[in-house]
Amino acid sequence: MALTDVAIRAPKPTGKLYRLFDERGMYLEVSATGGKWWRFKYRFAGKEKRLSLRVYP
Repeated sequence: MALTDVAIRAPKPTGKLYRLFDERGMYLEVSATGGKWWRFKYRFAGKEKRLSLRVYP
C-alpha cells in the first residue's frame, strides 16, 4: 500500500528512529528529532544494501 501525503506528515518524533514502509523496498525513515528521509532497501550480490534518496519534503 502506498503512503499518502497525509500519512507522511502525521508521524511525530518519538525519541527513537522508526520506519513507515511503502512498496517494494521503499520506506520513510523518521528520526528521533523529527527528520524524515526516503530510503530504498535492496539486495546486491547476496548482501542487503540501503540507498538514501532524498529528505522529505
